[in-house]
Amino acid sequence: MKTVRYIVASLLLVSGWGNAQHKNLKRVNKLFEMRAYKDAAALYETKVRNQHVLQNLADSYYYNASLQKAIKTYRELFVTYGDSIDIEYHFRFAQALKGVKNYKEADKHLKRYYNTPINTLAFLETTDKTTPHVFTLQQIENKSSSGDFGLTFYGTNKVAFASARNSDNPDFAWNKLPYLDLYTATLTKDNVLKGIRPFSEAINSASHESNPVITKDGKTMYFNRTSPTRTKSGEARIAHIKIYKAELVDGEWTHVTALPFTSNIYSTEHPALSKDEKTMYFASDMPGTLGSFDIYKVQINEDGTFGTPENLGPTINTKHREQFPFISHYNVLYFSSIGHLGYGGLDVFRSNQVNGQFDTPVNLGRSINSSLDDFAYVVRENDNQGFVSSNRSGADRLYGFSREQNPLTIYKVEGKVQDLKTKALLKGALVTLFDESGTVIQDTIVGADAYYNFKIEPNKKYKVRGTRKAYVPTDTEFSTDRSGKVQHDILLALESYADKEERVKKDDSGALQITLDKIYFDFDKATIRTDAAATLDVLVGLMAKYPFMEVEIGAHTDARGAAVYNLNISKKRAAAALEYLVGQGVERHRLKSVGYGEAQPLNKCVKEGICTDEEYDINRRCEFIILK
Repeated sequence: MKTVRYIVASLLLVSGWGNAQHKNLKRVNKLFEMRAYKDAAALYETKVRNQHVLQNLADSYYYNASLQKAIKTYRELFVTYGDSIDIEYHFRFAQALKGVKNYKEADKHLKRYYNTPINTLAFLETTDKTTPHVFTLQQIENKSSSGDFGLTFYGTNKVAFASARNSDNPDFAWNKLPYLDLYTATLTKDNVLKGIRPFSEAINSASHESNPVITKDGKTMYFNRTSPTRTKSGEARIAHIKIYKAELVDGEWTHVTALPFTSNIYSTEHPALSKDEKTMYFASDMPGTLGSFDIYKVQINEDGTFGTPENLGPTINTKHREQFPFISHYNVLYFSSIGHLGYGGLDVFRSNQVNGQFDTPVNLGRSINSSLDDFAYVVRENDNQGFVSSNRSGADRLYGFSREQNPLTIYKVEGKVQDLKTKALLKGALVTLFDESGTVIQDTIVGADAYYNFKIEPNKKYKVRGTRKAYVPTDTEFSTDRSGKVQHDILLALESYADKEERVKKDDSGALQITLDKIYFDFDKATIRTDAAATLDVLVGLMAKYPFMEVEIGAHTDARGAAVYNLNISKKRAAAALEYLVGQGVERHRLKSVGYGEAQPLNKCVKEGICTDEEYDINRRCEFIILK
C-alpha cells in the first residue's frame, strides 16, 4: 500500500507539474503571438527545449536583433530537429547569420530556401563595381538614448522624425522602449538637431506615430498610427497600422483622419509622395500581397479623394518585407527590402522608372547598407544629400549622408542615326544624352558614319535623343543593367516630316514647307480674319503634335504698290500670324516671323502692270517653313 500511495503521489506531482508547464507555456505562447518578444524570450528560456520552444525562442531573439543568441538557438534547433523544420526557419537563420557577416553559412540555408546556389560574397563584390553611388554617412547628433528614425525634410531646414524619447509614454511590448511620437526640429549644417519639440496631441496619441511626410506647401501631413486595439490575424492578435492625414489650419494640426483604404484587418504604413503629390506610395500587407509587406501606389485625386491601391508587382515585391518607399524628384523609387539579395536585414534599394514601369531593383551597396536594418532613405537628388535610418549601432539612429558617383562604374552606350524609311545614314544629326532628371549629360554631332557613343553608369536611367533638320526628333529611354552594359546598341531611326505628314512638302529650294489653305488679309490691314484663324489653327495642332518643331512664318506681297510699303505690310502680317499662334499656346521661341515684301515672287509678275489680277494673286501668300 505504501508503495502504491508513493506511486500515485508521484504521478499526481508529475501531472500537476505537467499541467503547470502547459499553463505557463500557453501564457508565453500568448506573449509570442502578441509580439512581446523580450518577455517571451525570457520565459521560453525556462522551458523544456522542445522543437516548438526552440523555434519561438530563436524567433524572439531574431525579431529583437539579439542575433548571437538567435544564431545559437537556431543552430540547436536545426541540429536537433533537422528536416522536420519548416523552410521559413532557414530564411530567418540565414538573415541572422548575415547580420553577423557569416555569409558562407548563411548561403547554405539560402540555397536550401531558394533551391538554387547563393553566393553572397560574390554578389557584394559585384555590387561594389555596379552600384551608381558611394555614400559618406554621419550620425545625426542628439541626446536621446532611445530609437530615432524616419526623418523627412520640409520647408527650408525643418525636419520631422519619429522617436521613442518620451519616457512618459508606456513601454512597447516588442522592445521595451517607450511608444513612438513624432517630433519636429531644425537640422544644422553640422548634422545636429536643434529645437526638438513634439507635435501636438492631435498628432501624438497614446499609441505609436511614425514616418511623417509633409506636402510642399506645409499644409498637409501623412503619417503612421498604430491601432490601440488588437485584431485577430492568423494565430496572432495584432495592432494594425493605418496611414492618417492631418491638415494645418491657423497654425494647428487638425482634421486628423485615417485614409479611406486603411483597415482594421491589415496594415498600411510608410507614406511617400511623388513630386507632383498626385501619387502616394506606401507599404501594406493587405490581401493580394506577394507575402508579408509589399510596396503599393495610389492616386490622389484633385478633390482629395483616393483611387484604388495598386501593387507594384513582382519586380519590386517579394514574398518577404518591402517597406519604407521614397519616390525622388527624378521618379526613382527607393525602398528597403529583406527579400532581395543584400548584406543582411533590411537593405536600401533603388529602381528606375522607365517608360512608366519600375525596373529591376539595385542594392545601394556597402557604403550605406550594413549587415543589420537600413531603412527610411530619403534624398535630395539635385544636391546629393539625404538621410537614412539604421540600427547598426544597436538602436535605431538617424544618419545624414552625401553621395558621389561610384568611380568604378564607367561604361558606354553607342549606336547610329539613320532615316527610318530609306535607312540612309544621317550625317550631321545631333545626338543628346540626358540623365534621369532631364539634364543634358553629353551631346555630339555625328560624322559621315552617323556613329555616336557616350560614357554612362550602371543601374541608372537615361534618355538618348536624335535630332536633325527636317526630321521628327526621336527619344529612347533605357536603363543600364547590373553589369553596367546596355542590353543592345541603340539605333536612332528618325522619320522625316515629309514622310510622316501629307501637309509637309519639299519646295524647289529643298526647304520643308507646310501646305495650308491661303491666308487672306483685308486691304491695307494686318489683322487675322476668322478664315485666316481657321487655317492657322491647323498649324497650332501640328505644332502641338510635334513639340520640338520650329517654324518660320514668311509673308509675301505682289509687286503692285511701293516696295517699301509692301515690305512693311508683309512684316506686320507675319508678326500678326505669329502673335495669333502664341495666343493659341505655341511657345514663342518656336516661331520666327519674316516679311519678304515683293522680293520673292513665284512667277514673272515682278513689276506693276504686266500681269493679270489672278497672276499677281499667286504672289500674295504666307509660307510656313520648318526650321527644325
